[in-house]
Amino acid sequence: MLPHLSPACAESLRAALLRARFTTDGVRELLGPSAHAALGRGEVEPAFRAGREAGELGVLVRLLLLGATEPDAAVRAALAPLTPSDARDAGLLVPDGDGWRAALDLRPYADDDGEWWVLSDLDARRQDRDHVTGVGGASLTLAAATVRRPVGSLLDLGTGCGVQALHAGRHARTVTATDVAPRALAMARATFALNALDVELLEGAWLEPVADRRFDQIVSNPPFVPGPARVDYVYRDSGQDGDAALAALLRALPGHLEPGGVAQLLGSWLHVRGEDWPDRVRSWLPPGVDAWIVQREVSDPALHVGTWQRDAGLDLASPAARAQAGEWLDWMEREHVEAVGFGFLTLRRLDGASTDAEPTVVFEDVLGEVSDPLGPETAGWLDRIDWLRAHTSDEALLAAPLAVASSVVLETYAEPGTEGWAEVGAAVARMDGPRWRHEVDGPAAALLAGCQGALALGELVKLLAVAHDRPAGELVAATLPAVREFLRHGILVPV
Repeated sequence: MLPHLSPACAESLRAALLRARFTTDGVRELLGPSAHAALGRGEVEPAFRAGREAGELGVLVRLLLLGATEPDAAVRAALAPLTPSDARDAGLLVPDGDGWRAALDLRPYADDDGEWWVLSDLDARRQDRDHVTGVGGASLTLAAATVRRPVGSLLDLGTGCGVQALHAGRHARTVTATDVAPRALAMARATFALNALDVELLEGAWLEPVADRRFDQIVSNPPFVPGPARVDYVYRDSGQDGDAALAALLRALPGHLEPGGVAQLLGSWLHVRGEDWPDRVRSWLPPGVDAWIVQREVSDPALHVGTWQRDAGLDLASPAARAQAGEWLDWMEREHVEAVGFGFLTLRRLDGASTDAEPTVVFEDVLGEVSDPLGPETAGWLDRIDWLRAHTSDEALLAAPLAVASSVVLETYAEPGTEGWAEVGAAVARMDGPRWRHEVDGPAAALLAGCQGALALGELVKLLAVAHDRPAGELVAATLPAVREFLRHGILVPV
């Protein structure tokens, strides 16, 4: 049964959830730090113990988060004014003996953008082909990396249960969401109704439902798991061979962007023997787009296959899982796949005034943990390459006053010697965002120290040339490529 929340049902359910404080803060306060952390690890007993004497909120936590069957009278009181039979008709509950249990996963979700409730499938359906996942790692990763600036129109391509569209409702005037799976669209529709969010929902594969339309922003968490051309799970598998679906999507996306529009998505690409992964992805990009491709993880074939089999809840020792893994790994061997990369892809269609400009296409590795969300960093990157495009010539760059960003520090390091510690190098590093870090020599460190916004860069280079007894032209040639990198990474900022 697919969920269906009428306006009256959604309003009644929303009132009940708010009254019981079935919110992220309410649940966290009820369970306490230890049980809440345990629940995040899938350990439910501490949460059962913490919530057993907690009134209506405890009933909803046990019913909706912990998978318990609750008595009719308790459910009736907790959901009022919505009746259990109305919740059953909406696809939210199923009768179980003299009580009720959840038919769907319904949980609060919040971040700096706002607070919502999200409907998705229970883990019991995880191995069904059309399983609809909830707020998972990929959803959170994309949400944290998305630029949050006011836009007129936004497309959430492959919306699933609707997480990205929920965020988009905070900064886009109109939101359109698409999916190929009817079950996902039904889940998203119920999620939007419960949160009183107006979203246009369209059914169809990839960009087919919006074939003749353009948007100011596109976000997408598409089926990005490379493998043989098959679909075991709709949320994960594209049905196309390897990373061909990502290649086709990158070629097509700019045609659905307004001039200056930005598309952001997650993706995985193959590391194939004998070729560099940036060259592979670069070949998919159409002309006329800026692109920032950030590789966040690299997995060897065995780790890649095992990760996604565990994600599907498979018993990896079972004959069926072994057969699937063997087919997958055989495919990778035939395709000469050495590893699989995963990361963020940001594309921007150059506006009409910039169509003659050379696009900026950058590939970077940001491996390991990044504590700060990358959305502000992405927005800053786009602004910084705009500034660099306006200062393409050496003369324009040298005429600009620059300053070291407030989050930047100079690190020096030394090694032990016969006479104590001997300094062997230095680097400048940002202490926020992706923690960009650049090795610098003495003249470069001195130049950065002088970048305080008072003098143009060219004046500082002249002073540096005198101090180090070097021709100014020689220093310009040696310095400006590094300065452009410092600007692109936010080490230096225009004043």
